[in-house]
Formats: sequence, C-alpha cells, structure tokens
Amino acid sequence: MVNRRWTILPVALLALFLGLLGPLRVAQAHGFGERYDLPLPLSFFAAGAAAAVVFSFVLMGGMIKGASHAMDCPRLDLLRHAWLRILLTRLLAPLARLLAVLLFLLVVAAGLLGSASPVENFAPTFVWVIWWVGMSFVIALLGNLWALVNPWKVLFSWAEFLYLRVNRLNTRNQGQGLDLGREYPAHWGVWPAVALFFAFSWVENALGENSTPQSLARIVLIYSGITWSGMFIFGKHQWLRHGEVFSVVFGLLSRFSITEVRVPDPAACRECGAGCGGADGIGETGCVDCYECLERSQGWELNLRPPAVGLHRGDGAGRTGQTLGAASGDGMAMVMLLLATVSFDGFSATPEWLNVQLYFLLQLPRSSIPFLSGAVIANTLGLLAFTLAFAGLYWGFTFLMHLAVARRTATGVLARTFVYTLIPISLAYLFAHYLSFLLIQGQLIIPLSSDPFGAGWDLLGTAGYKVNIGITNARFIWIFSVGAIVAGHIVAVYLAHLRSLALYPDRGLALRSQLPLLALMVSYTVVSLWIVSRPIVE
Repeated sequence: MVNRRWTILPVALLALFLGLLGPLRVAQAHGFGERYDLPLPLSFFAAGAAAAVVFSFVLMGGMIKGASHAMDCPRLDLLRHAWLRILLTRLLAPLARLLAVLLFLLVVAAGLLGSASPVENFAPTFVWVIWWVGMSFVIALLGNLWALVNPWKVLFSWAEFLYLRVNRLNTRNQGQGLDLGREYPAHWGVWPAVALFFAFSWVENALGENSTPQSLARIVLIYSGITWSGMFIFGKHQWLRHGEVFSVVFGLLSRFSITEVRVPDPAACRECGAGCGGADGIGETGCVDCYECLERSQGWELNLRPPAVGLHRGDGAGRTGQTLGAASGDGMAMVMLLLATVSFDGFSATPEWLNVQLYFLLQLPRSSIPFLSGAVIANTLGLLAFTLAFAGLYWGFTFLMHLAVARRTATGVLARTFVYTLIPISLAYLFAHYLSFLLIQGQLIIPLSSDPFGAGWDLLGTAGYKVNIGITNARFIWIFSVGAIVAGHIVAVYLAHLRSLALYPDRGLALRSQLPLLALMVSYTVVSLWIVSRPIVE
C-alpha cells in the first residue's frame, strides 16, 4: 500500500511559501553585480526563512508517524508503452550518446586549436556553464542523464564492442571485456572520486587558468587518461562506481530527481560487480539505479517517482557495517565536499572574500607560476577551510544528536545515517547561486555554436546573437533564491524526520534526535541567504 506521507511534503511547502515570500518589489540579487535594496532588512528574511524551517519541523513531527521505507511511494513506469520504449531506448538514446561524443571532441578541439579568448571559444562556456551547471540542474530535477551520455563511458563501450567483435573467434578472449579485470580494492570505496572531485573543485574555484581554452582542453585530456586507465585496469563499471567523479557526484544529485531506473529481475543482478551495493538491493523493490544490472537486463523500467525519494536509501546492501539508509564513510566525505564546494563558490565572489584575496596578494611576493599567485593560494586555503569546517560542524552536531538520544547510537552511525538529508540543502544553494549565471552566461553558447573556434564563422546563422541580460531580473532572482533555499531545508528536515523514525521506533526519541540537526539546518539557512544577498565582485 502506498504511504501517504510522501503527499504531505508538497502541501507543506506550498503553504509555507505563500506566507513566506509575500509581495516583493526589488532585491539585491547575487548574480548581477548591481546593487538593489531589499524591501525589508535581510534579517527579516533570514528570520522568516528560519521560522519556516522550524515550523515545518513541528508540522511534520505532528503529522508523520511510524517508520517508512524509501520504496513505499507511488511510481509510474514510463516505458510500459511499447512506442515510448522504442522512442526513448532505440532512437533518442543512441542519438544522445552520439551528440555527447561529438560535443566532447568539439570541446577538446576548440580548446587546443581555437581562439585563446575565453569569450570567443566554445570550450569554457560549454564546460562551466552548459555542462557543469546545466547538467547538474537537469540531473537533480529530472534524472541521471549523465549515466546515458557520459562520453568517457560511451567511447570506452564502443572500443570494447569493437574489441570483442575483432576477437570473437579467439576462444581465449571470449566473454572478456576491454580491461585487465583487476579486482578493485574494497577499502578504496569512492575515495578516488572524492580526491578527483576536490581537484575539480580546486580547478573551478582556485585556479585562475580554468577558463583559458588551451588549459581547459589539457585538463580534459588529463582527466580522460585517468578515467580510461581506471576503466582499463578495473573494468568500466567498477571505475564508474568508484573513480569516475562525475558519475559519483551526478549519481548523488539524481537521488533527488523525479525518475529512477529499476531492474525488476533478480537474475540480472547475480553477476553484478557491485552486488547491487550501489542501489537498493534486490528484494521486493528490484535493483534501483544500478547501470551495470541495466546493461545485463532484458527488461527494465524508467519510473516516475516523488522527488527526494532516492535520498531515503543508503549505499546499499553491498557495503558492510551499514544501517538502513546510511552512507559509507567515503560517501559522507563526498557529500561534505559537495556542500563545501557550492558554498565556497558563492562566498568567493563576495566583497568579504575579495578583501581576503587582496590581503594575500599584498603579503605574498609576486610569482610567475600561476599555482603560486596570491589569489590561487587564498582560494585553495578557503576551499580547504570550508571543507574542514563543514565536516567539523556536521560531526559536532551529530555528536549532539548522540547525546540527545542518551548515547544509544554512536556518533559515526548517526553521521552516516543522516548525511544524505543534507543533499537538498546543497541543491538549493546550487539553484539559488547559479540560476542567473545559467540564464545569462548560458546564452553565449548560441553565438559560439556558430563559431566554436572563434575563427569568424557563422555555421548556424547565430554568430551575431547578443546576450539578453533582461531575460531575468533581481526581483525574480531574490524570490527564487529565498524559495529554493527554504524549500531545500524543509525537504532536508522532512527526510531527517523519516530517517529518525526508521532508526528509533520511539517517536519522542526520534524527535529529540533531530533537534541538533534542525539547529544546523536553520543556521545554514541564514548563512545561505546572507551569501546570496551579497553582490558579486569577482
């Protein structure tokens, strides 16, 4: 029977926002660099947003009772109609893979051979605006498109297919893929992806050369070598699950989305290298979002589901020492890094951080080496500080949760159990911080598509397109930012409540366990609103 608790959240969000946002006229919008006056002091908005989060906690605490399970919600298989299955899997999917590979090759070629100016070259705008920001939006809202179009995965799969066809008469190589078949060390977990994501975040937030086309193309080629080497040594799916950073990060974001891939046949999972550990396990629910099982399966489902359902499950049965719905230690580190990255990216564009950069520039001697410039050192230390601060604060508040439940559950278990409830907060800030960037800067891809190398071409007749900065305005951005941040925190509170009820049958104990986490979320609500209210000065 479908659990009605998944229908409470949309109603609560709608009621809260109608009262919270009210009539706004103008705002100071993070994303334009212009100064606007808020119709009320920022403290009023922060207090209202914090009150909305607290009220949602009280509301859900009174309405939701009893333990729940991630799969206990309505679902609709989009592929149940044969025509739609043919359209999506046999027509659109191959075209999407081909387009992804062509775009990947275009980025590399434009970066290496095209104009040295970032605004005249296709590569920087596509990588930082369309792909990183745009793909994150699409995946978080609609589903894991990256699992379909990942160009490193597609190219390796094509090479593997050709390899198997060439060697089909060689009995010694029959059934073997294009890899060495080395066993991936279990204790590594997703730490390779965590390390690579920190490197990616450093390139994005600290390295001044990140928008230089040639440097960007070289970074893409270096990462391609790392990715294909990992696939060749450990196998395609093993590296995608543990080392291909964007498969791991986008996989986390897609847990919030409204779609999931499900393999209902347990037989397809018997030889899965993950033991379905990257999904929900088999059981009654089937195998969810495990793309190795999907490739082995003859029949699978593409299900519509309520948003955020996927965040109510953990890293799966394939990982030992896990409680229901818990993350692994390395998975927890990835979430902390994701939170820290999006927050620091916003804070690094504020006047306050500009003062920090100026201090480093004045105090440190000038260097001809880009890695040793004052701004790069300041941003590197800032990224490290944000990461350590987020991890430390989260661990501290989960220790308070440990005390709130009379030490019945270890701090580490609580930290792993509740960490996925923070992903909606990360997504909320991602939407609030990047929306204007995507809407305005993203328009550059229109003229660049006609002249990707900056050579004066007009292939599509759009080279003369001018960016329309009036596509959005400060009032809308502020309303959207407040709404996104409060919504993300309310969803986080909701998920935390479900997790606590699954962990503690005693309702009073479950509510007490959430109080420290609620304090953390309210604090982050206020800080997030302050950051998005600041003008951009970078």
